[in-house]
Amino acid sequence: MGFRGVYYVFQGETAITVDDKGRLAIPTAYRELVAGACANRLVVTYNPFEPGCLWLFPHEEWEKVRDQVNALSKVVKSHRDMQMKIVGAAAVVEPDGAARILLPASQRATTGIEKKAVLLGMGNKFELWSEQAHLAKIRQTIGEDEITNEMAALQL
Repeated sequence: MGFRGVYYVFQGETAITVDDKGRLAIPTAYRELVAGACANRLVVTYNPFEPGCLWLFPHEEWEKVRDQVNALSKVVKSHRDMQMKIVGAAAVVEPDGAARILLPASQRATTGIEKKAVLLGMGNKFELWSEQAHLAKIRQTIGEDEITNEMAALQL
């Protein structure tokens, strides 16, 4: 997907404040990109792999993910669990005039996202982490026994 014919990539880490109503402002650096990439329509849903984290997809990117997840067999419990967490909980959000989006209260409560959060640009989507979950995750290191062949081939 592109923004005016150019491929977009969300990247970077931003400290975010969530107000008392559950709104957060899209960082200034991303506003034009979000507007162009998805006509200001984002989808927020659970990250099924990490507690304390929500995913925010541009709408068009979301449709691809949604279709892949929904195509999984419904007779496999882990598939149904993923479908519930990703598709069943999905909410379309659109920035208001102040570029704020309203996060569903149930998703904030489940992930522990309160006043302080961290927004990460992760390529085709954003991850929104509770401050505590992000701090715990970022402090973890990758052990030698966890390095895959693909990671070992990287030129870091």
